Amino acid sequence: MKVKKGWMAVQVGLENEEKIERFEIPISYLYRPLFIELLDKAGEVYGYHVDGPLKLPCSVYEFLRVRAEIERDQAAASTYHRHRHHHHHHRHQYQLINH
Repeated sequence: MKVKKGWMAVQVGLENEEKIERFEIPISYLYRPLFIELLDKAGEVYGYHVDGPLKLPCSVYEFLRVRAEIERDQAAASTYHRHRHHHHHHRHQYQLINH
């Protein structure tokens, strides 16, 4: 299956306990500390030079929890940056009006 640009496929699930599921995630996840922990765990379990798709040795539930936390952090950071920019813009207008 083809994955859209900027995204990658991962396989998630504990092989003996549940069905392995495929997820598509943004490549930006590779730089998030929570996801890096999963990558380190995958390296310990499967090694670092594995052919085929990236496998994450965690339950689907754990993966969904990590994904939700990353998305929540990204949304909060995005809101923070928009909010700061918004205030900066008003401060600039206020200074122009007073001059």
